[in-house]
Amino acid sequence: MDMASPYLCYLPILWLLVCSCSVAFPSYPVDPTCPRAGPSSSSAAAAVPSNDGEPSCQPPAPHIPVAVFPYDVDPVQFALNLEFTEAEFFLHAAYGVGLDQIAPELALGGPPPVGARKANLDEVTWRVIAEFGLQEIGHLRAIQRTVGGIPRPLIDLSAHNFAKVMDEAFGYHLDPPFDPYINSLNFLLASYVIPYLGINGYVGTNPIIDGYKTKNLVAGLLGVEAGQDAVLRALLFERRGERVPPYGNVTVAELTGRVSALRNRLGGCGVKDEGLTVPPELGAEGAICTNVLSADGDSLSYPRTPAELLRILYLTGDERVPGGFYPEGANGKIARELLGKKYGDAHVVPGN
Repeated sequence: MDMASPYLCYLPILWLLVCSCSVAFPSYPVDPTCPRAGPSSSSAAAAVPSNDGEPSCQPPAPHIPVAVFPYDVDPVQFALNLEFTEAEFFLHAAYGVGLDQIAPELALGGPPPVGARKANLDEVTWRVIAEFGLQEIGHLRAIQRTVGGIPRPLIDLSAHNFAKVMDEAFGYHLDPPFDPYINSLNFLLASYVIPYLGINGYVGTNPIIDGYKTKNLVAGLLGVEAGQDAVLRALLFERRGERVPPYGNVTVAELTGRVSALRNRLGGCGVKDEGLTVPPELGAEGAICTNVLSADGDSLSYPRTPAELLRILYLTGDERVPGGFYPEGANGKIARELLGKKYGDAHVVPGN
């Protein structure tokens, strides 16, 4: 085998890094706030020395010295379904291409998404979404490295599917059909639909895993997913009173509230989702109607089980009836068994 062959898998990412200026900024000026390449400023910070005079950077030893328990694998692999969905949605919207062109090895042979395309984004929204898309590549890599992978499921990211979500949320057909790719506001509203569910999933997963590497992974994923959702909700909150053209008097706040209500209805387990504004008694400490972050009475994130998430993502209200974002069902042992499908060897064992 050629000595260089092990490095071929990195060529797509290198291609993106080298070519991102020409691909990403055909109509946007170079951001003058971007620092020049060079040593990280953080490297200049003085490290706090340990007792022996050397910098101490290692965390304490885990109480349970098992990196990954066997029962950690399935719930964390299940999360790959959402990570695949977010990666393809954000990457296509920002770059016009997805994993198959940027990091094909991470798809693990799964089919390409349906209907994803480049969105008409303003510069600020483009930068946010491009960053989120690239972050999802890291998430996929980290999960696969820790617990192994599953093939990318068939994902429907078409405008038609998002129009169906919005029609379900309103209880009637919007005219014209909602199109997430037509402008920045519509894309932000469509982005409101999916990433929040990732937070619910990781909060629900945390209590049922025990390996120290697995828990560290889920904590890191939850931190960034929560950050992404907070940014999206903050951008929408700033525009909460704006009307969403061409839908008459429908505002951003109303549309997001209807999407949250739809997710609660499909999930079937009570209120675990709230829009950008709520009655004051449902806000933080019962004292404010602002609801930039969706949280419970103690301002903690809501958990959801895989079954709840699938009811929402399938748009069927039934984890055993696929549809919506996963026309053929989600992948992984948990999802396939809920569909009554045999789960074989369609997963990849993590490397060392």
